[in-house]
Amino acid sequence: MNALPGKALTVDLAVPERALAIGAHPDDVEFGCGATLAKWAAAGCVVNHLVCTDGSKGSWDASTDVARLVVTRQDEQRAAARCLGATGETVFLGWPDGELESGLGPRAQVAYWVRTLRPVVVLGHDPWRRYRLHPDHRHAGFLACDGIVAARDPHFFPEQGVAPWRPSTLLLWEADEVDHAEGVDGYTDALLAGLFAHESQLRSTMDIDDAGSADQQDRFRRHVLDRLTENGRSAGLVHAEVFKRLDDL
Repeated sequence: MNALPGKALTVDLAVPERALAIGAHPDDVEFGCGATLAKWAAAGCVVNHLVCTDGSKGSWDASTDVARLVVTRQDEQRAAARCLGATGETVFLGWPDGELESGLGPRAQVAYWVRTLRPVVVLGHDPWRRYRLHPDHRHAGFLACDGIVAARDPHFFPEQGVAPWRPSTLLLWEADEVDHAEGVDGYTDALLAGLFAHESQLRSTMDIDDAGSADQQDRFRRHVLDRLTENGRSAGLVHAEVFKRLDDL
């Protein structure tokens, strides 16, 4: 994490009435902002998830039943949202994993859900992160940004028949240069429960080859907590998730 030169981090937004987290795949939201969502949900925020792809390529096993994997990953995402205390919608756009694009079709879908769910805060991937490898993460980040622009203005997609909506703040996770931190001390257990709910991803994403191995699970826990601790240092917090913050939406 690199803070913006000469700019102090802002810390802890007022708890929003409604939040929408937009991830490329099932589990991306938990990795990016799960503890922040758990904190806000505990304070009464209606937390919503929007997942852009079907997660169908989320296995290293070539013999995997892809149709079954899609259903499994949706079930896991709903379970993860419950672990965070989320009480809002869990929406799946269903674009094929690895084939997401940030064109007008997906943009219209994101704009529709921003208008429908009316989030005060939107959270998503930072599409401008340097050397980002996975195209879905880039496109999902652009869709969060472009979807907000479309949702706020009445002449974009008027056929939707839904009133425009302008969120107050956009928080982008995985940013190269962060300028906002959310203190999440006390919410790490909820975050870890949300991550472990994505059982199909233990091997490919969490480097846990044996789901029953306490040592491997503990290693992953330490990795997550170390990251949150490092994030918190620059903001004077015990544990933190950090973001690029945009308010002029």
